[in-house]
Amino acid sequence: MIEPELHPAFELLEPVSQTAPLLFNSPHSGRVYPRSFLERSRLDPGTLRRSEDAFVDDLVGGVVAAGTPLFKALFPRAYLDVNREPYELDPRMFDGRLPGFANTRSLRVAGGLGTIARIVGEGHEIYAGRLPVEEAMQRIEGLYKPYHRMLRRILTRIHRRFGLAVLVDCHSMPSSSLSKDERPSVDIVLGDRYGTSCSPLVMDCVDRALRSMGYAVARNKPYAGGFITEHYGDPSSGVHVIQIEISRSLYMDERRLTPNTHFPRLQQDMVRIRNVLADLPIDDIETFRQAAE
Repeated sequence: MIEPELHPAFELLEPVSQTAPLLFNSPHSGRVYPRSFLERSRLDPGTLRRSEDAFVDDLVGGVVAAGTPLFKALFPRAYLDVNREPYELDPRMFDGRLPGFANTRSLRVAGGLGTIARIVGEGHEIYAGRLPVEEAMQRIEGLYKPYHRMLRRILTRIHRRFGLAVLVDCHSMPSSSLSKDERPSVDIVLGDRYGTSCSPLVMDCVDRALRSMGYAVARNKPYAGGFITEHYGDPSSGVHVIQIEISRSLYMDERRLTPNTHFPRLQQDMVRIRNVLADLPIDDIETFRQAAE
């Protein structure tokens, strides 16, 4: 049974008229924490929020008025991570036996960041004790699978209408996640799974636009794209996915978890990114797809 606080569990914000084959997605900005989850955690709410892509849904919210839908999870990443495989689970976290098809040996599970995370922030253990396996299955069946069914439905609808679909998967990264050499120089990391999840025309378009706005941009390092980028990106079928990781220091006070004075500028720049993607000729992307085939 899914906690009543998580009804609804996700939200699709749609424009009056969709004018381009684009979808923006914010899977990690949810901030509705079920009471039962908070009671079971050994951490205070402020520490739990360290794993959020805090305010990313608000950062990109202006794309809706510009003609592009925004899909977002309302539950927090610390509760369930939809940017993982459905069953990336750590058996040490649960009472009972996981199903045999669960992926218990991925690097993300080993790092404590599976579909149901073991840690947040700098290695803080979330739970005071083990969880029943049944609860893990309920979260996956009741939240994870409906989220992905909806995401797939939206992309299919866009693809049918326009002949292709471009998904912009939006995330944030703590400034501490970058190496000391990278911190002063990287504002945004773009991920396309090393050229496999979207046309290079899409990647180059976003890269150029961000650099023209004064941002320092890196590609695929240290973030090449997670499950959503890898699973949905299929340029040969006309579905292109690019991941955007924005340094939190650009738009928020990372310690206090509050937006800073640069927040409005970044909001405007995210709409500009939407606009340059919307202006990218569909025929050019299709020509690339056909050449790749």
